[in-house]
Amino acid sequence: MSGADTDTESGQTLFHIRNRKYAVAENLVLPPIADNALMAMHHYRLARIRREMQRHNVGLCVLASPVSLRYAVNFIEYQTFQAHIPTAYLFVPLEGPVTLFGASQRQYSLVDSYRPSRFVTPFDGGVDLTDNCRNLVADITDFMTEHRLHGQSLALERLSPLISQQLVQDGYQLADAECLVERARLIKHPVELTCIEQSVAVAEYGIAQMQQTLRPGITENQLWSVLHQVNIAHGGDWIEGKMLASGPRTNPWLQEATSRIIQRGELVAFDTDMIGPHGYLADISRTWLCGDGPPNNEQRDAYRHAYDEIRFNTTLIRPGMGFNELAERGYKRQDKYRAKRYVCAFHGAGLSDEYPKIYYPEDARHNTYGDVLQENMVMCVESYSGADNGREGVKLEQMVRVTKDGCETISRYPFEEALLA
Repeated sequence: MSGADTDTESGQTLFHIRNRKYAVAENLVLPPIADNALMAMHHYRLARIRREMQRHNVGLCVLASPVSLRYAVNFIEYQTFQAHIPTAYLFVPLEGPVTLFGASQRQYSLVDSYRPSRFVTPFDGGVDLTDNCRNLVADITDFMTEHRLHGQSLALERLSPLISQQLVQDGYQLADAECLVERARLIKHPVELTCIEQSVAVAEYGIAQMQQTLRPGITENQLWSVLHQVNIAHGGDWIEGKMLASGPRTNPWLQEATSRIIQRGELVAFDTDMIGPHGYLADISRTWLCGDGPPNNEQRDAYRHAYDEIRFNTTLIRPGMGFNELAERGYKRQDKYRAKRYVCAFHGAGLSDEYPKIYYPEDARHNTYGDVLQENMVMCVESYSGADNGREGVKLEQMVRVTKDGCETISRYPFEEALLA
């Protein structure tokens, strides 16, 4: 098995991950991150939001996304529930007390004040939200008056349109808070990079256990469940989807795991999309061959194409490289793999998939960026290679950190030598 050997004393399979060996039968032990280091990271993240607010003359941000709440104040309550029923929301003023509405806990060190929520979702407030939304608008007005924030824009994340309509009627200049927070998240604090390394370590330990578990006769769902178990056991949060497919379900890509039984000689491809410890993303894709037989030519060709694309595009990443230029200078893909290309060639990563999403030249109308890569951005380099009339396809993805003179690979789980032969 690629990237593995056997411990002569224990007889266990050991996987080389980041120059360490993890026994499959043992738990991965992550080194603790000191409380003062985490606190420094939390202060940095809130300061990054406020810096973007100042740049755009925003006096108050109203945040509701679980990822934004995590970034701003390390909010960690019912995060996937919060994603579709935003019971809690946060006021982040440019200057003044950070105020959290609707929280159950009171341990958030960056929160200055706690208040009840106005229940602006149908689940909490019923199907007529008019009065509740008006009350939230009144709260915003009172807060901005009290802290002398009038005359500045108000930034909102996605909440009921009744709130936006009332604010516009009341004369507010509105901005999109989601865009502000995305720009704040671009440059990672050193402790954020440590958190990402830990999430990647958990993901790669889970990937190792998946590869050890893979055998003909197992279902896609059974194999995918291994990564979930490892993530939760090591303090992770959730996985964004069920991106694992086998055999003919690997082409086209973006078919999620099912109860399909994996057969000998088929490709198995996956994309972790894993939100791990401290809420940080591990976004790694690998493709394996099930069983010990040799791959066929279609499998080898697709794997080599994806592998070459990943390696080439990684060499392009360095500070000062424009987002649009990155797309233009990317790997020249073979014609037979263009029609079923992945949704992007590169994207940012942090607490989740992040700005930017850099498209292939065929989709260049979406590449309208004026930004450049900067040191301590984290980027994902993507490839899906499946021929338009092919039976199977290959998904590969690496995570890298932009360094002062290039990039450093963060994800180091081995590629499949048998498919590269």
